[in-house]
Amino acid sequence: MKNKTLIAVYLLTLSAFVGIRPATGQTITPQLANDRIRLIWTKTPRGFEEKQIQVRKGDRWQTLGTPSGENTLLYAADKPNPKSDTTFKTITGEDFPSSKYHYQQVQWAESTSPVSLNKAGQAIHFFPQKAEQSGKNKVVFSQETEVATIVSEWMLDPKFSSDIIVRQTIKPKKDGYFSLASPTIATISEQNLTWATVPGYFQGNKIQPNFALAYAYGHGIPSLPVLYRERCASTLSPMITTKNGITLSVIPEPGLARDPWANDKITQTDWNIGLSHMNRKAQLSPTLYYPVLGEPKSALKVGETISYSFRYSLTDGDWFKALNHAVYDVYRFNESLALRQSKQSLTDRIAKMHHYLTDPKTSLWNIEDFEGKKIGAQSYLGGVVGSNKDAMKNSDYGAMWMLATATKDTALTKNVLPYAENFKLAQQETGNSFFKGAPEGQYYLAKSKKFVEEWGEVVEPIGLTYYTMLDIGNMLLFEPENAELKERLRFGADRLLTWQKSDGRWAVAYDRHSEQEIFKDIQDVRPTFYGLIVAYRILKEPKYLAAARKGADWLIKNAVETGSFLGVCGDARYAPDFATGQSAQAFLDLFDLTSDARYKDAAITAAKIYTTSIYTHPIASHQAKTVNGTPREDWEISQAGLSFEHGGIFGSATRLGPIQLCSHAGLFIRMYGLTKEPIFADMARSGAIGRDAFVDSKTSVASYYWQAMNRGSGPYPHHAWWQIGWLTDYLMAEAELRSGGKVTFPRGFVTPKVGPHQTYGFAPGTINGEKATLLIDENLAKIDNPSIDYLVAKAVTGEKLFVVLMNNRAQSSDFHLAIRNGKSISKQLPAFGIEVITVESKDL
Repeated sequence: MKNKTLIAVYLLTLSAFVGIRPATGQTITPQLANDRIRLIWTKTPRGFEEKQIQVRKGDRWQTLGTPSGENTLLYAADKPNPKSDTTFKTITGEDFPSSKYHYQQVQWAESTSPVSLNKAGQAIHFFPQKAEQSGKNKVVFSQETEVATIVSEWMLDPKFSSDIIVRQTIKPKKDGYFSLASPTIATISEQNLTWATVPGYFQGNKIQPNFALAYAYGHGIPSLPVLYRERCASTLSPMITTKNGITLSVIPEPGLARDPWANDKITQTDWNIGLSHMNRKAQLSPTLYYPVLGEPKSALKVGETISYSFRYSLTDGDWFKALNHAVYDVYRFNESLALRQSKQSLTDRIAKMHHYLTDPKTSLWNIEDFEGKKIGAQSYLGGVVGSNKDAMKNSDYGAMWMLATATKDTALTKNVLPYAENFKLAQQETGNSFFKGAPEGQYYLAKSKKFVEEWGEVVEPIGLTYYTMLDIGNMLLFEPENAELKERLRFGADRLLTWQKSDGRWAVAYDRHSEQEIFKDIQDVRPTFYGLIVAYRILKEPKYLAAARKGADWLIKNAVETGSFLGVCGDARYAPDFATGQSAQAFLDLFDLTSDARYKDAAITAAKIYTTSIYTHPIASHQAKTVNGTPREDWEISQAGLSFEHGGIFGSATRLGPIQLCSHAGLFIRMYGLTKEPIFADMARSGAIGRDAFVDSKTSVASYYWQAMNRGSGPYPHHAWWQIGWLTDYLMAEAELRSGGKVTFPRGFVTPKVGPHQTYGFAPGTINGEKATLLIDENLAKIDNPSIDYLVAKAVTGEKLFVVLMNNRAQSSDFHLAIRNGKSISKQLPAFGIEVITVESKDL
């Protein structure tokens, strides 16, 4: 009898803990709790509602928003209408986007369909009527609705104590289309918000009432509970950070989202999951929808079931800490990097592209007569307003002058550089007009004999920064006594001063004919101020530095602190792009000039934001796939590690995927050196190495868009210069990082348009304490392992040659090095290791 009494007492105690009344089975207080998080539900007349949600931060328990627990099921008897039925206007009252931007029309319509705007179907909201608890770590909720039975299993993650894994199942009672939202674990008021993001689409610290500005540009948080597609979600984790330093995020189970190349063809635009910063009621709460209503997997019949899993993460830190958790702990980004193996070294790619660019046929090099001068540039066969397949463009002047200087190749110094310089001089307006100092346009139309802008007759202050200040500035690093270039640089700098507004900003653009400011619906949240950094470094006048700081201060307040950035591609109506990463390098360069820590902090914050322009999914693997008839392993064509040209709802990445032009790689290595945040180095390396599936074997030029795979430069032959530029910047940054600063070369200015990579070779660097000049000579050294990249430099004094060897692999690498003088070395380098070999150069 005594034992029976003890057993009864034990059962009563246990039932009080797990929330089950032994006599009736009635649920009373289901809960999930460990040393990091607490969730407690309570039964009300509406069903089981959350009573408490807390996260431990330090030694204190913090409440996360307002507890909820409400569930939402979307149902439609018929497939929702895919056509847009809603129009939106800019803050200046025009329809958005205008018909002029035909590249964006389809994507905008698609993104404003009833499903995308989250107003399709019948929304069935409920608090579960039934709950069962299985021990301390699992609660199962169930609900009968008119159209389906819903079961949700909640479990504490045994590995990550701040995570809750949820598995949801739909069992239809009617045929139709179904979409089940992740339950609203908590809602966050706007007053309690410090940051919200759906990575790849937007980030911000406040609600933006103008929908076009929020949805198309990410300038603030959209006020509607829109559904974002995984195709441009860089990391699959909507998240919100509260004022008490807690971040709530929802992360789908790996494999739930679309695979962009599932088997033997592109599947980039498949739509499996919907991601949102809000629930259906437009309350701030990270939410996942699966399947997407109206998409193939959402069509269910009676008797069928569908299940999916996701996790809530309750991070005791900011959005960047939560992002790292999703990237590394859930989507195992470091494992993707470990698979990367190069079949061609980056050094060899640079050498081969040198040959491609000195061949007028392969590089599509043209020399034209213009106003008494011979100007040279490469054919550009992409979209340019007014082009009749006669557009010409030069891209990375810093890389052009660097390669010519490092190789001493007369095919460049005599046949390319003089005509490229004439192109630059002819491109600039020099008459006493409103546009004096600005470029007439990025492109030259050979048949029309005029310079034009990419998308209309506009003049942008940032275009002046790019095509006057950066290009001429980079040339002047190599030709410091060129008086004509200095005069042209001053024209541009003074025009930037004239155009700068009293608060430090610039206009987005001016109409070429009326000279009136246009695009007043968006702000120039781009690094336009960088042109004045160039002016100060070259011309040494304090007024330029003062103006650069004024522009940078405005950008910190209006872009870095708010998460609002703008892009530089006119044909995409300036959708945010690689200019965000360029802003980070701009702040870093300003810090180098001023030692003002605010600029270093701004650079780090902007770089952290730019990590959300890098894909971190799907998890790369050895899965066999076929690409245009060629067998490939999944990791070879993985998007993980690649960046957007522009993401968001109408960027190029929506259909074409990311790009191979990883201009940010060198910056991210520098950021790793500053912050010791592994994500910077891992993203840089994932984008740079083992990308041979995208490189044309004949030219060593990588394709631009991921979708093109290995079709080479295509209509963009000038991209090879940018590729030489960013690859060199990446290798130089790695050498400096890995050597602990013993291998370092002066950095020039960033390149125009495509990102933050910088030029080298205009002045000696230092290797192990000795001054040395950069050399590019593919015959000086030969290495039998493509995972080993190298840089070569010649001592300024004495007969020494330095060979800087770097292992670009997550495993150790054996290799054999052969020097042209007959010296031969066999060695092994550890994972991402470095070694400097010194060779007597008198015999070379």
